[in-house]
Amino acid sequence: MDVYLDNSATTRAYEQVGDVVRRVMCEDFGNPSSMHYRGVDAEKYIKEAKENLAKILKVQSKEIFFTSGGTESDNLALVGAARANKRAGKHLITSSIEHPAILNTMRYLEEEEGFRVTYLPVDQYGRIKISALKDALDEDTILVSVMYVNNEVGSVQPIMEAASIVKAYNKNILFHVDAVQGFGKYHIYPKKLKVDMLSVSGHKIHGPKGVGFLYIDEHVKIRPILFGGEQQKNIRSGTENVPGIAGLSAAAALIYKDLDQKVAEMRNLKAHFIEEVMKIPQTTIHGLYDETSAPHIISVGFAGIRSEVLLHALEDKGICVSSGSACASNHPAISGVLKGIGAKREYLDATLRFSMSEFTTREEIDYTLDTLNELVPVLRRYTRH
Repeated sequence: MDVYLDNSATTRAYEQVGDVVRRVMCEDFGNPSSMHYRGVDAEKYIKEAKENLAKILKVQSKEIFFTSGGTESDNLALVGAARANKRAGKHLITSSIEHPAILNTMRYLEEEEGFRVTYLPVDQYGRIKISALKDALDEDTILVSVMYVNNEVGSVQPIMEAASIVKAYNKNILFHVDAVQGFGKYHIYPKKLKVDMLSVSGHKIHGPKGVGFLYIDEHVKIRPILFGGEQQKNIRSGTENVPGIAGLSAAAALIYKDLDQKVAEMRNLKAHFIEEVMKIPQTTIHGLYDETSAPHIISVGFAGIRSEVLLHALEDKGICVSSGSACASNHPAISGVLKGIGAKREYLDATLRFSMSEFTTREEIDYTLDTLNELVPVLRRYTRH
C-alpha cells in the first residue's frame, strides 16, 4: 500500500487545480500587465483570486498580495514592516518555535540591521507563554509575529488573546501571523483576531507549489523587499504567477467547502491513530492531542530508535512521513521545537511527524499502525546501547 502522511510538508493538488493551472499556462497565457485582450484575461484571474481569498478571510481584496509562497510572505511581512516602522522602534517579538522562515529572518534583522529580537518561550505543549509576551512588550516594540499552528507538533497558538494584549499595550504595534499550517484547517478572520498581516502558502492546501499570499491590512506601513515593475501597488514587483494564483484560488475554494466535516474526519482519524500508537511501549505524543490541537499533525516519539532509521523503514513499506520540518532541511538535525517544549532527551532524535489531509483514509492509518507494531520492536533490538 502507498500511504502519504507528510501533508504538512506538501499536499497532493486537487485535480481541478491541475486543470486550471494547465489552462492558464497553455491557453490563457497572457501577461496581466499587457494591455491587449490576453493581458486583460490574465488580469481577471488575479482579480477573481483576490476576491475569492478576501471573501474567505472576510477582508478587502485590495489587502491580498501574491508571493512565491510562505517563506516570501513571511520575509515581506517581517523585513518590510520592520524597515518601514523602525523610526518608531527597533524591537521585534516572536516565539522560540517558529518556522525557519520567521526565525532566520528575525536573526537577519537582528544581526544585519540592528533590530532587537525577543524570542518567547513556550510551555510543554508548544504554546507561547502569555506572561512572557506581556513582560517583553516595551515602548520600542513595533512588531510581533506568532504562528497559528506549529508545523512540527501541531500546537495552536492563542492568537486572539496575544493580539489583544499587544493592541491594548500599543495599538500601533503590528501583529503578524504565519498561518501556513492553519489556513485550510481553521476559519481564520484577521480583522476579528486583530491581526495586521497573515501569511499563506498554496502547496499546503492542495494547491501549486511556488505561490502564496500575504494579507496586509490597508493601514499597515510596509516597504517592498523586491524591486521591479511596480506590480501589486509596488508592494511585490514582478510578473504575477497567474497559473499559480489561479490554482491557489481554486484550492482555497475547494478546501473550505465542507471544511468542518473534513476537519471532523481528520480529528477522528487522529484520535484513532494516537489511541493505538500509544499502546506501543516507550512511545509518547508531543504537544496536545485533543480538540485544542491541530487536526492533521501528530508528533510521535519512539524511544530507542533514531527517527531517520524508522522513517526509512516505513518508506520501505510504502509509508511517507517526516522527521521534522521539511522546510528546514533534508538533513537530519535535533528539532528546536522539541527542545523548546522540553521533550525528554530520548525522544529528541527519535520522533516522527505524521500529518494527514482530507484524502487520508482509515485503511491507510490502520496499515501504518500495523507496520509500526511490526517494525518498532525489531528496530529496537538492533539499537546501540
